[in-house]
Amino acid sequence: MKSTSLIVGIVSLVAVAVLYILHFTGSGKSVEEISEDLKNRSSEDAESLKIAYVKADSVILNYDLAQDLHDQFTKSQEAYNTEYGSKRQSFEKEAAAFQEKLQRGGFLTEQRAIQERDRLVGREQEIVKLDQELSGKLAEMQQANNQQILDSLLNYLKEYNKVKGYDYIFNGAEVLIGDEAHNITQEVLQALNVRYSQNATQK
Repeated sequence: MKSTSLIVGIVSLVAVAVLYILHFTGSGKSVEEISEDLKNRSSEDAESLKIAYVKADSVILNYDLAQDLHDQFTKSQEAYNTEYGSKRQSFEKEAAAFQEKLQRGGFLTEQRAIQERDRLVGREQEIVKLDQELSGKLAEMQQANNQQILDSLLNYLKEYNKVKGYDYIFNGAEVLIGDEAHNITQEVLQALNVRYSQNATQK
């Protein structure tokens, strides 16, 4: 519950970028395998290859769906933090009151003091469990968001490639030097946002 939305955002970007690389290095092949495949082709075959690349991190940062999902996640995170913080603060007040009462001999019997101590121990365990549950819910939500973004990107690129017919579409993070003519990032991003806007309007 201590993570900030900035950290979560960065983790989200990294997670989706990694997933994107795994799905887009070509039919389950690694980058090394694709490189070897390209080396083994004849020069004529190599020249006929159609290759493009997308800067996935740029798409994710500027994709309206990703931004909306992040905003929803942040609201849930703030609500969970408020819920946890309120219960933790209430417990700490009770624990302080118990300690003060114990020191001034406010309990009629030792048994009564033990009962109150045990009740507070149980409350603390409940709060620890709540923290774990809320953190788990946030992790599941983030994972679902990442998958939704990835699915949206992959589904669009599959449709896009039916028309364009590229042999490979790489993640731009793997491209150290490349002709900007092969960079389809802005084209993909614009189409994704238009499609997302249209779908949101229809709902």
